[in-house]
Amino acid sequence: MKDITIIGAGPTGLFAAFYAGMRGASHRLIDNLDQVGGQLTALYPEKYVFDVAGFPKILAKDLVKGMAEQGLQWKAPVHLGQKVIGLRKEQENGKPTFTVVTDADEFVGRTLLIAGGIGAFTPRKLPLKDADQWLGKGLYDRVLNPKEFSGKRVLIVGGGDSAFDWAVNLQGVAKSIVMIHRRDGFRAHQATVNQVHALSAAGKMDLRTFWELKAIEGGKQIETVTIHNNKTKEEATLEMDCVIPQLGFVSSLGAIAEWGLDIEKGEIKVSQMMETNIPGIFAAGDITTYPGKLKLIATGVAEACIAVNHAVHFINPSAKIEPGHSSNMALFGQKDD
Repeated sequence: MKDITIIGAGPTGLFAAFYAGMRGASHRLIDNLDQVGGQLTALYPEKYVFDVAGFPKILAKDLVKGMAEQGLQWKAPVHLGQKVIGLRKEQENGKPTFTVVTDADEFVGRTLLIAGGIGAFTPRKLPLKDADQWLGKGLYDRVLNPKEFSGKRVLIVGGGDSAFDWAVNLQGVAKSIVMIHRRDGFRAHQATVNQVHALSAAGKMDLRTFWELKAIEGGKQIETVTIHNNKTKEEATLEMDCVIPQLGFVSSLGAIAEWGLDIEKGEIKVSQMMETNIPGIFAAGDITTYPGKLKLIATGVAEACIAVNHAVHFINPSAKIEPGHSSNMALFGQKDD
């Protein structure tokens, strides 16, 4: 039994874990992804974030590293790669308890804090029947460590921000880069599009529009790919070591949508105390909605503080909602001036 079960280990969930520990509340984290950091890790680890207090600019992966160090300092259990599939609400000594059921385990808590970002999200798959068999053999649905592509021939598939970002960020790392997109319109920031066009014009990579991936061939590893032009019907076979599909993500509230929460347009409605319509269940971050809501990391961490403080008060009504200033807390070796 934990005081607070936190669903989601992105920035909001990590800061909720820090704040829970600061308030002396036992807690755990559960996340569908195999690493902490949420969207920052999965979508744009190599991009700079400019609107986090205290950092003029910071790489997303470095922000996650710092938030993980801060949030996990209390040694709370972190359950990664587990999909939430159910919830049981029960009573113990007149108080509610919440058992979160995942595809691997069950976790009991006195309160629940949903910090699931845009919901559980998974990469869109290549439209190839045998795509999954190449995972671990040169097919990467997410890029977590650019050094893995050192000296490799890389094919990037897609036309959004992530595809263009990796086309730029793998320069000087990969041996060669070919990028294909099924049309000549892109969903990426124009400055990055211009960068890729310039790199292609300089012969530092190959950008091909109206081309699609038709097949992947090889043995223990990817060896070649076949691409085809959807306008001219031309086909080409290229020697390749790695394929990086950047086709976006599919996100969903999944089982959470069936818990009886008040949901509006795929987002959980909360009060100013981050309470949902179910007593004992709180929510924070991008997954929430209320009048004036802003979807920012800065907002999410503030909401995490509010949610944790009210969860602590819910568990123990005699506990103060206001925690006081951390600079005066004995927990951190400090004392009141």
